[in-house]
Amino acid sequence: MVKDGIKQEAIFIGANRQSFVVDYNKSENLVAYGAGNTIALWNPLAENHIGVESTLKKHTKEVTGVRFIPNSPYIVSSGEDNEVNVWKKSENSYKLHESLSGHEHSITCLSVINEKIFVTGGADGNIILWVYNSEEQSFKLSHKFQVKFNFFPLTLALQDIDTNGNYILAVGGTTSNLYIYSFTLLQNGTIDHFNQSALLTGHEDWIKCLQFVADIEHKSYILASGSQDRYIRLWRLKLNELIDDSDEDEMKLILLSNKQYKFNIGEHDRGAISFEALLVGHDDWVTGLQWHPSYKTDGVTGEKRLQLLSSSADTALMVWEMDVESGIWVCVNRLGELSIKGASTATGASGGFWSCLWFVDDKTGSQYILSNGKTGSIRVYRSTDSEAKTFESTLGVTGAVKEVTGLTWSLNGEYFTSVSLDQTARLFAPWTANREFKSWHEFARPQIHGYDMICIDNVTNTKFVSGGDEKILRVFEITNSIYKLLKNLCNIDVVPQDQVESLPEAASLPVLGLSNKADNEQQEVGQAAQEQQDADEDKEATPVEKEDILASLTGPPLEDYLQRYTLFPELEKLYGHGYEITCCATSPNGLLIASACRSNSSKHAVIRIFNVGKDFQQSPQVLEGHNLTITSLEFSPDGQYLLAVSRDRQFSLWRVSNEAEGQFELVELNTKASSRILWDCSWLPINQFGSFFLTASRDKTVKLWQVNDTKVESISVAKVDEPVISVSCYRANLIDNFAVISFGLENGNISVYKIDLSTTEKDFQLVAKFDTTITPDERISKLSFSSKLHEKDSQFLLAVASKDTSTRLYSIAKDSVI
Repeated sequence: MVKDGIKQEAIFIGANRQSFVVDYNKSENLVAYGAGNTIALWNPLAENHIGVESTLKKHTKEVTGVRFIPNSPYIVSSGEDNEVNVWKKSENSYKLHESLSGHEHSITCLSVINEKIFVTGGADGNIILWVYNSEEQSFKLSHKFQVKFNFFPLTLALQDIDTNGNYILAVGGTTSNLYIYSFTLLQNGTIDHFNQSALLTGHEDWIKCLQFVADIEHKSYILASGSQDRYIRLWRLKLNELIDDSDEDEMKLILLSNKQYKFNIGEHDRGAISFEALLVGHDDWVTGLQWHPSYKTDGVTGEKRLQLLSSSADTALMVWEMDVESGIWVCVNRLGELSIKGASTATGASGGFWSCLWFVDDKTGSQYILSNGKTGSIRVYRSTDSEAKTFESTLGVTGAVKEVTGLTWSLNGEYFTSVSLDQTARLFAPWTANREFKSWHEFARPQIHGYDMICIDNVTNTKFVSGGDEKILRVFEITNSIYKLLKNLCNIDVVPQDQVESLPEAASLPVLGLSNKADNEQQEVGQAAQEQQDADEDKEATPVEKEDILASLTGPPLEDYLQRYTLFPELEKLYGHGYEITCCATSPNGLLIASACRSNSSKHAVIRIFNVGKDFQQSPQVLEGHNLTITSLEFSPDGQYLLAVSRDRQFSLWRVSNEAEGQFELVELNTKASSRILWDCSWLPINQFGSFFLTASRDKTVKLWQVNDTKVESISVAKVDEPVISVSCYRANLIDNFAVISFGLENGNISVYKIDLSTTEKDFQLVAKFDTTITPDERISKLSFSSKLHEKDSQFLLAVASKDTSTRLYSIAKDSVI
């Protein structure tokens, strides 16, 4: 959708670490998943691979459950904000239909079976049945109950068992027992004959996931339950005449594991549930279960067989099937990764997979398995053969799972890199080579850190500096393998050809280390000797070099490649600050790095300068004057000035007096710059009208300032309706004497302004406000224009980082601005 010349080109946002946040709508080929406080919509079968298409905004806290309601235009979502939201398809998008209240705490689980009813469970211990009222076209709270005192539901499974409105509800949670309920849904929408029918024992830990399937061949139902005890149990539910009543007449010993739990359903029906099978194979918590969406047909006998997909915290996806001869359920396929030795939920690791999804593309017959993990990415495995014996990894979606705090464009304006509180730096670039479509993807993960990432800036074409929630800055350099990847798939030349050979080949993160090491550096003698010994023991094995792995790619790297083979080596650590880093900036020629840290006093509210030309040595001069944390730093485009804004409501402007020595002199410390915190600043491009910069404030204003030889003068002010968190100016040049500027507000809104510098007033002129359907859900952390016009000089590109965990890219038509 293009409105007012603005188009959302890409959204990168990770899936929440929850078990019920991913679902698929077969009729629309649409995947919906919980992403931060929003619901992301994505077509995994799209040929153009554009990734997430849009996000739905209403929840105020993390989304914990998302489900499409079958045979209806509705999506139901739940969150930590205690709300259940129902979304309805309207034209080509989903819009909020209604919000349901009933829970008092976070909603932990959600189950949907048909368009008539769904059920939710919460951290308040309550389980609520919501029934659809066709006359009012809304859902109503029909029944609320608690299993028992101090029990919290973690998973639910709802199954309709006949056309008379009879249902079975399975509840698992913070005990090792599985609770079975039966009830009848009457025509008027009320719940009748609601009873606890059975209590199933056997698991040894909390139950995490449940899934029903109709076993058509045996005219019964099978319930699969997965637990933190690492086991999967299958339970068979029989109805009416299929129930074996012979044990009532004979006095014989029945093992507890095979015991039939018999109960009444409604007024006239009966049910019996018993243990069927134990599936053993996972090494950690079982987190998700999904029955095959249709029966698998045996190629020899033509019989229909059930298959079960399971996901686990051991980073494995397993496909289970019953062996015909022995009747034992066995693993017939295993996907995912090999788990790291010693890394499990018992040792505090939160890796592995959180859920699984299985669907079939009716057009091609291909089967798809999806799973979301710790890093926020949704991995996709595709099988094109009819037997689904082999699966191959294919392109999914990636994105941060916590607030994105900073981003910067490459010096050539071709790609950008963001940093996040999820402790990663991610490089995004356009996939253009040998394609009809142009789409943006994550091409590298330069830094995977042990601290939350806060800020980033480029030093040169090949190096960047980043600051995390620690006291030091780190400098990284692009690898030869990533350079080749960007050149081959994105048509981007990062460095001149004569400098390519000097780049490190690849990098890796040592065990228990925080620093990425170049793989072609000289290694310690002991380590080298050990590797030589390993090579001698297995001479036939030919290791595959990491750069060769990336060179063989014909598309963007998948998640396992991003984590292992796209790191940048760390060149330097820059010390000096007493508290955690808040911002950094580099001079246009890459010779100076300026940085600041958190502070509540003037002692630490200083700017430290590092001289790149002198092996990143810190300058003896410390730039003082502020009293509280400096929030943003930026050098002028000509490199003559350094601007700093602070929480103390002041800005300071420094002139570079001796660049070689990193010496500065104070031009002005403005103590009346704003009535509230100054959040950001940005310089206008070099022009014939003078030197100008912008400051953005919590007082809902953006001010334009002009720099003269000895003073700074306020020129004009733009007032908006929300605090301005970030401001960015297109810095390549003026366009017809206009400077193009973008504001990022605290509520997530984005607007574009222009200023005619040839006039005396130099007022802000509003050009466009972004439609709220395409803006982030929460505060804009940082926004930045690319340093060049794209698509034959017809588009501005604006990258946006937000607290809602998303990184977004927008194109703005030049004609709509000027």
